[in-house]
Amino acid sequence: MKQYKFSVEEIKKLTKQMIVLIDTREKRNEHILSYFDKQGITYRKEKLDFGDYTFLLPSAATGQGDIYFHDSIVIERKASLEELSGNLAQKRQQFEAEFLKARNAGAKIYLMVEDVGGYTSIINHAYNTQLTPVSFMSSLKTWESRFGCNVQFIDSQYSGYFLYSTFSYFCREILK
Repeated sequence: MKQYKFSVEEIKKLTKQMIVLIDTREKRNEHILSYFDKQGITYRKEKLDFGDYTFLLPSAATGQGDIYFHDSIVIERKASLEELSGNLAQKRQQFEAEFLKARNAGAKIYLMVEDVGGYTSIINHAYNTQLTPVSFMSSLKTWESRFGCNVQFIDSQYSGYFLYSTFSYFCREILK
């Protein structure tokens, strides 16, 4: 991963000019876009090779061309445990291929699941699929180990905040 050296003041300025990139295939994310609009967070849709969200620092802010972070950090969003279950069971090969691309690129991967109950919901089978809690947990823990991904369960009303703050703090650390 490329290293940068910016001053504290430059980093504050740069993170405010960050542009969140949203994969063109990402659907049903109006709650996230609404949060970005209300907070004045710039975003744009762009085809991403893996993940649903990443970010860039625009050339106008950096003075050295756009700095893309799509190979450094991505967030894959699942709107529900049902969607995640489908990816881990029926669409596993496709899901795995995407995570392999991210891992091979050296990207830090976050798996953001919009389910406030998280592991409790899985253990109590509080989702509407045939995947058993044991199989669900086995697959999820295997995913964490195999791809080094960070699984975050979150209430969907905080998804936009989670996305932006994750990228913002990552950006601050990498620019130091």
